[in-house]
Amino acid sequence: MKSFMISLIVSVVFTVSVFAENQSDSVRKTLRKASEFYRESVATEGGYLWKYSADLLLREGENVADAQTVWVQPPGTPSIGLIWLKAYRVTGDSYYLDAARDAGNCLVKGQLRSGGWTYPIYFDKEQRRKQNYRVDPAQTSKSVKNVSTLDDNTTQSATLFLMELDAALEFSDKNIHEAALYALEKLIETQFPNGAFPQGFSGEQRDDAAYPVKPANYPPEGTEPTREKNYYKFYTFNDHLALDLNRVFFAASEIYGTKKDGKQILNEKYVTAARRLGDFMILAQMPEPQPAWAQQYDFEMRPCWARKFEPAAITGGESQGMMNALIELYLFTGDKKYLEPIPKAIAYLERSRRSDGKLARFYEMQTNKPLYFTKNYELTYSDADMPTHYAFVIDFRPRRVDELLIQNDSDRLKQLTVFRNNYRNTSLPQPKTQDVSAVIAAIDQRGAWITQGILKSAKSNEKTAIIDNTVFIKNVNILLGFLNK
Repeated sequence: MKSFMISLIVSVVFTVSVFAENQSDSVRKTLRKASEFYRESVATEGGYLWKYSADLLLREGENVADAQTVWVQPPGTPSIGLIWLKAYRVTGDSYYLDAARDAGNCLVKGQLRSGGWTYPIYFDKEQRRKQNYRVDPAQTSKSVKNVSTLDDNTTQSATLFLMELDAALEFSDKNIHEAALYALEKLIETQFPNGAFPQGFSGEQRDDAAYPVKPANYPPEGTEPTREKNYYKFYTFNDHLALDLNRVFFAASEIYGTKKDGKQILNEKYVTAARRLGDFMILAQMPEPQPAWAQQYDFEMRPCWARKFEPAAITGGESQGMMNALIELYLFTGDKKYLEPIPKAIAYLERSRRSDGKLARFYEMQTNKPLYFTKNYELTYSDADMPTHYAFVIDFRPRRVDELLIQNDSDRLKQLTVFRNNYRNTSLPQPKTQDVSAVIAAIDQRGAWITQGILKSAKSNEKTAIIDNTVFIKNVNILLGFLNK
């Protein structure tokens, strides 16, 4: 009986081992098949848009695009580039590093002279003449576009990917290395004396004396808030700009640091940039009765207008992102001053909740009345006729800091390790066997994952068969999570 049980156990172990080996082989083949299709059939000049029709004839980023255009704004080229790097780290296969290098070279060709990127990159000759790309002959015409954007994690994601690629290539690729450092240099030049950043920057010379450092305040009674067409030049927090920027600086301080006696020495230039931005976050917290944040401030540090549906107001949305950014700064630096603004901000947001428990995106200054817009973009106190393209009502998900305030440094460092896996793009899921099997089964003969979705380029509100970057990234992460066990 004993020998029978031993034989049974050996048989089961052998069967499981063979299954795992077969499954692993199948995962690797699926990963390579999907990657070859994406790299060799979907890509343009090594770059990517967001969505494509199943036959690849229709394509778009945030807007409709042609076959000579790629997108930077996530989930565009940097997002795919980062997944190539992740595949390289997990598999060790140089094919994925080469694919990442293709994406990096694409971004090099789309970097503006101002140092960053805007949403699309054009490869059509006529379109390229309208952009002041760093790798092309310099242009002086005022009509040529040279405004880099920090909106929607655009320049941040491109810079982060190029830095990670630079490190993976061991700093041996001159073009990639120069582009990454140039982007970082221009970001630091763009930072205002108070530590703030604008939403967009063109690299023009600035007189820092014209931008005094002062705390946030309300417009004087009877004064209309600032409202300008070129609102992108003001101090901005919109779309989690500060959180995304500081993750770039955290990564840069590590990637371009040094090692001494086996220990990593951070590059203090980038730590300082992150700290300065954190100091501005503290400076920008509004005084009572609304100790939270605005999306945007004018140069007098008063909330101001941005787009026609983004009023000068206190925000229930970005304020939550600001608290997360401050917590991340604490995790990275260990400096508890970055936690100090959070308790009173949470208390304010708690008492500002609507009857349904949610928050308004905007609150009127001083009165704290929720603000909304009608479909005709008239500012109103009523939520009965809101546009649907923008979240004017949002969830309240505060990240408590009570535990952080009493943690020892060892606990902070443990949390920092988890956080680092996120901002360095090394985290992977732990997928269930059925999820892996479903991803493998869903791939078509070409190596494409086809889903249903709406394409603006199809000029229809009906769903159609599409190829979607978000699906590709999700499925590749599942495959890599399996291989990383």
